[in-house]
Amino acid sequence: MGILKWLIILIFQLYYLFYLNIADPDFTFQSECKGNKTEFSPNSAYDTNLNTLLSSVSRNIDSDGFYNTTIGQDPDKVSLIAQCRGDVDLQTCRDCINNATRLIVEVCPYRKKAFGIYDRCLLRYSNESFIGTVSTDPQQIYYVMRNFSDPNLFFNQYLTPVLESLRSRASMGGKRKFAANVTGALDFQTVYALVQCTADLSAQGCFECLSTIYRSLPGCECYAKYGNYILMPSCILRYEPYSFFNESALAEAPPPLWRSPPPASLPPPPPGKDDKTARTVIIIVVSTVTVAVFIVCILVILMKRRKRKQLVSKREGISVDDTSFVESLQYDFSAVSAATYNFSNANKLGQGGFGPVYKGKLPNGQEVAVKRLSADSGQDDLELKNEVMLVAKLQHRNLVRLQGFCLDGTERLLIYEFVPNASLDYFLFDPVKRRQLDWERRSKIIGGVARGILYLHEDSRLRIIHRDLKASNVLLDAEMNPKIADFGMARLFTLDETQGNTSRIVGTYGYMAPEYAMHGQFSVKSDVFSFGVLVLEILSGQKNTCFRNGESAEDLLSYAWTNWRGGTTINLIDPILRGSTRLVRDIMRCIHIALLCVQENVTDRPTMAAVVLMLSSLSLSLPVPSRPAYYMQSSSAKMPLMQEYNTRMSESSEFAKCKSIGSSRNEASISELYPR
Repeated sequence: MGILKWLIILIFQLYYLFYLNIADPDFTFQSECKGNKTEFSPNSAYDTNLNTLLSSVSRNIDSDGFYNTTIGQDPDKVSLIAQCRGDVDLQTCRDCINNATRLIVEVCPYRKKAFGIYDRCLLRYSNESFIGTVSTDPQQIYYVMRNFSDPNLFFNQYLTPVLESLRSRASMGGKRKFAANVTGALDFQTVYALVQCTADLSAQGCFECLSTIYRSLPGCECYAKYGNYILMPSCILRYEPYSFFNESALAEAPPPLWRSPPPASLPPPPPGKDDKTARTVIIIVVSTVTVAVFIVCILVILMKRRKRKQLVSKREGISVDDTSFVESLQYDFSAVSAATYNFSNANKLGQGGFGPVYKGKLPNGQEVAVKRLSADSGQDDLELKNEVMLVAKLQHRNLVRLQGFCLDGTERLLIYEFVPNASLDYFLFDPVKRRQLDWERRSKIIGGVARGILYLHEDSRLRIIHRDLKASNVLLDAEMNPKIADFGMARLFTLDETQGNTSRIVGTYGYMAPEYAMHGQFSVKSDVFSFGVLVLEILSGQKNTCFRNGESAEDLLSYAWTNWRGGTTINLIDPILRGSTRLVRDIMRCIHIALLCVQENVTDRPTMAAVVLMLSSLSLSLPVPSRPAYYMQSSSAKMPLMQEYNTRMSESSEFAKCKSIGSSRNEASISELYPR
């Protein structure tokens, strides 16, 4: 039984080593850049001080894997900390720090505050004095999706005692402030745990930093997972179901996997039995090793096949592991039909890009919105499952919640939470209903949409590009809070992906970024562009594709840019909002931010994180925007990049709607548009 038990343990260890695919010791470089886009210029005093530090930090790392220093005077003072994980040898430490110093200036160019971390080392600098102080913001979390069979038992009985012991050992552990341990847990698992604080902290500071992490665990979605990695500037916690650190660096021997009473003393073997016992042991050991090697080979082959399937599935927008989850949300067609009174016109809420939307009431009394996809909608079963998988797993107050879906022959339905106040364009583009949108409500809508897109880009488990952000895809609840809807065109990125290309362009005229509309290149900055257009619509109260300036129709972005350059931006503001000087100042700042979002150069546009910061901090200075992508000079026939695109727009049915500005609930999205 003892051999069988250890064989089962070996199988579990190998399974998680290969199946979870997280055993790579070279953890991807993670970074956090504080501040505005550009905070100092090349060859400035701060730039010189920073480069001086970064060029020498690797060779200054001491034998404990730590270095900290401050050079320069305010406002060009630079403080820096570099530290390696406590079990890493000096040469590996210096190599890691070398890579970190190179990457941090690439991912955080011209920022005065930055924090970067590999699995084996971290690097942090700032223009503020932070050495010796505890910093727990920002916090980054990476975890294995699988739970233990009894999470509460695992956390309370197994993990908590280990973490408390590690916290005490690290706090009192000398300069490295490092502690690690190996312990047994549920489900035949071994848990490898590690904590470390930066060496500049006092024992009390280290204890407080790790306590902050511990307090966050019970309320975290990472609670009681098989593996967890929580990173803060001043301390880290990591535990995994596989060995990821040098166990020889443990301060004390790890406890045995199962504690049992020591065996009773055995009598000496009878004469002549030694050879037979030795042969038996050799046979058992060889057999066990052979079986283990065989299992490893099978697992490697299966994992390679599985990874190929996952790669194909990820390119298509849905992973293999999500199939069972998606199927659990499937509704019966007869139940949905009954809820909408057989899709009666009386229950019809409007027409989306892929088909009509109906109000329904489920047997439990819950009100829902049912999107009935038309046969020629352009959204196939894959796109349907893509939307289901995306939205059902997203949890944010500014994203519409998906309840389920239905596939029945040619019928394809999506069931959402019911949002009573229809979509933003229902109010915004109606001269009468628009009066209900005062500045307070419009400001709340702008901020809510920004936070929702930021969640998609950075805070959800995967980076998600919406690709069809527009007024008709922003729903308003009973309190007029915005909820972003319609994820049928969204694309998934992994956290290390930044952009993609496609030959099938989907979206809506006027909201699509130029690099996407013309070349099929999309990224988070594509959504930033759409957000900027949406903000200008909210502030002007008019559609971007049929903005009216007196008796003539004009491009909204062109009109906004012309007035911005001419110092007459107030002309763009909806007359309903032209109130006090304070209101106008706040609105003008929003216009400024919107113009930053619609700049022609992709790299010039801010990220949504920067946009949310600019919207929430009125004291933060804003850079000067450059020309928007759709700007056309009225005095010249010359047009920039979007000449052909704007020509097609002017010939499209969108401009035919400019004769009367009203609700655009029937506005359709482009299902396919192939670039040149």
